[in-house]
Amino acid sequence: MDNPNAERVKRVAQLAGRSAVRNRRKQFLAEGPQSAAEAIRAHLGLLELSEAAAQLWPPDQTLAAVYYTEQLADSNPELAELIGQLSDSVFVAQTTDPVLQAMSDAVVHQNIIAVVHQPTAQPAPRNDAQLVGGLVRIQDPGNAGTIIRTADAAGADYVIATSQTVDIFNPKTVRSTAGSIFHLPVYTNVDLTTFVTDFPGQVFAADGYGDVVLDQTDVTVLSKPTAWLFGNEARGLNAEEVALADHRVAVPLYGLAESLNVSTAATICLYSSAMAQRRRAS
Repeated sequence: MDNPNAERVKRVAQLAGRSAVRNRRKQFLAEGPQSAAEAIRAHLGLLELSEAAAQLWPPDQTLAAVYYTEQLADSNPELAELIGQLSDSVFVAQTTDPVLQAMSDAVVHQNIIAVVHQPTAQPAPRNDAQLVGGLVRIQDPGNAGTIIRTADAAGADYVIATSQTVDIFNPKTVRSTAGSIFHLPVYTNVDLTTFVTDFPGQVFAADGYGDVVLDQTDVTVLSKPTAWLFGNEARGLNAEEVALADHRVAVPLYGLAESLNVSTAATICLYSSAMAQRRRAS
């Protein structure tokens, strides 16, 4: 493909824009080698996913199309080999740089874009979950994606996102997950009150003004099944959201910084729980 003005190119580019387009067409973009590779592995059934995640990203039904440049084929032969395993049900095309740039949301394209089908099913969250991350009105795509990536790395069972949280299929959010969006379920438009009522474990609200300080929290408490709630970047969690939690937990600040970025705080909180749970299990 060498025409940046082709209709197919324009249709792919539209997925980088408004969420309404993505929702209407039930597709989104996974840009860059890491995100695209995990989307391809999910499509090929090469990921060891939980039952719930496998329902979201079923083999042979995850991908719609893959576009890549000649440079990717030369620089990343392992990814090129994965592309070569795709069946005819996925549209695959080598493109020129101008074509991929016209499709891309990034300032400079990353040599590959996968068009991915949005999940058609949203299985019920596990009622035996040990660790859950909660995005509560998070607005920045990078923060949302980084928290999803951290939840994946910490071994969380799933992530929830309330309404007014940024679209998790926003290209910047997907890139920030570095492929983790294909590893664990992310439940969207979750009603927080209903979730807290149904969640069998404890719920912690990450709050800089919390009455419980994380490094003073007993490991036996941290090791219990836990859902962490992380609030809006500018306003944090509101009074109603905080009231739903069992505890308001503050991450201690030892230096002169006024506060922590929400994704940094989420990393500390999720890993504190994850490490405590693993110590308990061992």
